[in-house]
Amino acid sequence: MPFLPLVFVAMPFRKKFDASHRFEIDFDDIYDRAMRPAFESLEDRLDYIRADEERAGGIIHVPMFERLLVAEIAVVDVTIPNPNVYYELGIRHGAKPATTIIVGAFETLPFDIALAQAVPYLLDEGKLSDESAASFAGALREKLEYALAHVDGRDSPIFQLIPALRETSLPHDITESFRDRAKYMNETRDRLDTARRVPEKQFAQARETIAAIEREMGAITKTNAELLFDVMLAYRDVQAYAEMIALAERAPEWLRDQAPVLVEQEAFALNRRNEDGDRDRAVSLLEAQIRKRGHSPETSSLLARIYKDRYVEALKAGEARAARGALARAIELYRAGFEADPRDYYPGINLATLLTLEGSADSLTERERVAQAVLFALGRLGGLNSSDYWQVATVLESALMRGDAATVNRALDIIASLRNVPSWCYKSTKGNLKLLRLAPSGAMDRTLLDEAIAELAKHAG
Repeated sequence: MPFLPLVFVAMPFRKKFDASHRFEIDFDDIYDRAMRPAFESLEDRLDYIRADEERAGGIIHVPMFERLLVAEIAVVDVTIPNPNVYYELGIRHGAKPATTIIVGAFETLPFDIALAQAVPYLLDEGKLSDESAASFAGALREKLEYALAHVDGRDSPIFQLIPALRETSLPHDITESFRDRAKYMNETRDRLDTARRVPEKQFAQARETIAAIEREMGAITKTNAELLFDVMLAYRDVQAYAEMIALAERAPEWLRDQAPVLVEQEAFALNRRNEDGDRDRAVSLLEAQIRKRGHSPETSSLLARIYKDRYVEALKAGEARAARGALARAIELYRAGFEADPRDYYPGINLATLLTLEGSADSLTERERVAQAVLFALGRLGGLNSSDYWQVATVLESALMRGDAATVNRALDIIASLRNVPSWCYKSTKGNLKLLRLAPSGAMDRTLLDEAIAELAKHAG
């Protein structure tokens, strides 16, 4: 059976701020509700694959260049000034004379690509409406059909300016090998997504499925490194911490050096497994990352979480001095993570929680400042209007600290309506709320707090 023409999609993953940093755009939603339907409406005429450098820890790897050089059609989203996407667009325009489709939510294109025929889509405060999604899908389908019929055209500014320039072509064996890998990658990711979304009672079976995929992956190379991160996150969602650690340990040194997310996930798993020496090792890994790269919301918060866990354990053991020391260190690290990027509410809400537990007048004064900053960050992202579990859960925690019963109940209603949330997310929030029971008398509405904990327990499994 002959290969169908391949569409390569270069665009950001997950949620990103727009150029003004006022609104958050869910690029996965744009892909799922507009781009994928356009591709699937032509499934008898083309195959497609999406760029995955972010899922691969931000590393640039061999498959990325293959996709840019081999795919008959490239769809490039330039909504935000993402350097990876513009880099990929430059490579594509330098290698292929035609069939590069620029899309995005923009008023004007940057000067260097302003002459390109682009397909715009409309966002309202960062959101893609059903009407806009349908309109964009239809326009993209028309552009794809035109590209399929005009593969010998010239839409690259470089080829338009230099008519004698010749197209870059790869040998047949390389293109055939690439297509086989691309098809396998898409099918494997579908298998991983199915495995990681099962209820907790099916985790054992899901772990076996993920482990089989890891075995299929074989030795980790620059060609298949991207799949390692998909396997790692699938293991995390089914609480397979030992498997996460073993996978991280067998990653080659060049990958560990280039992708801090790999080391961060290893430290996360070590802390959750918590066997002899695990937490000390996790601390060592994260401190090395901070020395190398500086504080960040993710790395600093992971390290702070370890000290928060040590604080709880010391309290249970009656070791008051050790508990105070661990609490102070956790506060220091969450503060550093939040100051590194105040738009990231995660270290902020944890800082507010631990300041509540510390309970001194200075800490409670700082908590009020931090809580306001967290609410501002959440407000920009949608807050209770968001379908993101962590945003709603953070509103819940903030409202509990303020004793705002109306907002607490609204947040719990929204949490009950969300779907496909891994059980460990509910457990994490429930654990934070149970921790607030340790706050000094008068710092929390205990009745409201216990009601929220009981409600989350219904979802935590």
